[in-house]
Amino acid sequence: MDTNIPTLTDAYLGLLEKYANRRVRNSEPGEKAQQLAGRYLELVDEYPDNMIEREKKVPDELLEKLKQAGFFGMTIPEKYGGLGMTLKEYLALVESMASKSVAVGITIIAHLSIGIKGILLFGSQEQKQKYLPGAASGKIIFSYALTEPEIGSDAQNITTTAELSEDGSSYIVNGIKTYITNANYAEAMTVFARFKSGGLGAFIVETSYKGVIIGKEMPKMGLKASSTASVKFDNVRVPRENLIGREGDGFKIAMTILNYGRLALGATSSGIIKRSLEDMVKRSSYRKQFGVAIKEFELIREMLVRAKVNAKIVSAMTAFSTDILENNPTANISVESSHSKLFGTTRAWQTVYDALQVAGGSGYLMTLPYEKRMRDFRVTTIFEGTTEIHSIYPALVLAKKLQDLLKNTKGFASKLKLVFRFLFPGLFQPIKVSSPALKPAGRMVSRLVGKIFFFTLFGLIRYGKNLRWKQFFLRRITFLSMYSFGILAMIAQIETARSESKSTESDLDVLRFFVHEASQYSKHHAGLFSKTTDHITEKVFRTIELPD
Repeated sequence: MDTNIPTLTDAYLGLLEKYANRRVRNSEPGEKAQQLAGRYLELVDEYPDNMIEREKKVPDELLEKLKQAGFFGMTIPEKYGGLGMTLKEYLALVESMASKSVAVGITIIAHLSIGIKGILLFGSQEQKQKYLPGAASGKIIFSYALTEPEIGSDAQNITTTAELSEDGSSYIVNGIKTYITNANYAEAMTVFARFKSGGLGAFIVETSYKGVIIGKEMPKMGLKASSTASVKFDNVRVPRENLIGREGDGFKIAMTILNYGRLALGATSSGIIKRSLEDMVKRSSYRKQFGVAIKEFELIREMLVRAKVNAKIVSAMTAFSTDILENNPTANISVESSHSKLFGTTRAWQTVYDALQVAGGSGYLMTLPYEKRMRDFRVTTIFEGTTEIHSIYPALVLAKKLQDLLKNTKGFASKLKLVFRFLFPGLFQPIKVSSPALKPAGRMVSRLVGKIFFFTLFGLIRYGKNLRWKQFFLRRITFLSMYSFGILAMIAQIETARSESKSTESDLDVLRFFVHEASQYSKHHAGLFSKTTDHITEKVFRTIELPD
């Protein structure tokens, strides 16, 4: 297992060539995964969406059939009773499930992607033996309890507490968690709490423990089949052996788990975009206006092309990130997963809007899937960190990395050489590609990386500690980085396909489209200094009457 694979921030910090020349292994889902995908479609067809919406829960019979089919153990090793799927196989299945029904699939996804992930990655052998067999069979459904009423994306400042009991046998947990997916389905939860020392801990908390109080189901806009509720912990005694890892490891564990949750959202987004594209192609082919099928209209074709490009890019981003985790399951891919989540969920939301638009008036009817798809998918721009957080987070990570690197580099000449290398990455670490057709994309990445570093250095010098409050500026850096990652991931896909003697012409066209989009963003929307709209936004904001 190669644990020395550079992450995206490492690439920006001088390992661009090594990062860029990775290949993504194209492994087809195994027979077991393909059978499960087919079984999921069969089961969902047995239980129509309108029936599930009325019941506002996954029917007990359907839940039992999903358990028996092995869905709750897909990524759990076979020695614990699971199916032992690779992450790539699992995410391919998530994509397929999302294209059919996100509302049913989210119960399984929350259980596997975040609920049990802490035990799989950081749990002791005893914890794995105790909980994974039950989790694999679905007897123990897990949820992930991090968010609090006043704490969402600011996980470092959670207020739920954990204190060691007087006899040292247990931790006493107190606090409230909210918006917890699977809350009323769960027999156990991965719960995060703060110690007196200030560090965080991750705990396995069984919902049968005295003092665990699960609230009523929260009425939601969509995903009505999933369970969402608040959970109160009132002097809950959690056995000491249920601490995952060590005291103080909680934040690292939480952030590592969220990488998997974000990649699942990337796969979900890909599935939604592909299904919406299929619907748009079908609808635009037989719906006629002014005597012709509407697929002949340029504005409709623009929607179809946009969907195809976005599906390809988010799939490439997710596959590239997944490949890193397949080699090193605890790798810090926070920036990659953030880009996959941000790009995937925002572009998929645009696509479900476009699909309803192409359907015309019928798209607004509840008898067709468009409006439910929009309601079910809408929350993904909030799940696992909001769109707004992911629009600034990668830039802040890069600024911190660069600041630390400069601080640890001794001597003015060495610092100057380092800065010069960052500002002109194409001179020192060009991206090597196998085809002349890929060279423009490689050159674009080098230009974007140069701009990213120039902006980041400027921000550190100009704003100092106030940089974190310059969110318009940070968003520009993040979007430049997101475009560079999308291009790199797509290059990796094409290079892999070429090495396997597969046709790449269609993917090259997608890449050209995306490179042009990146170029336009860089030229017209990513200026170094504040844009006129930034100033006007602030001016108009001051005219809004706000409470004291």
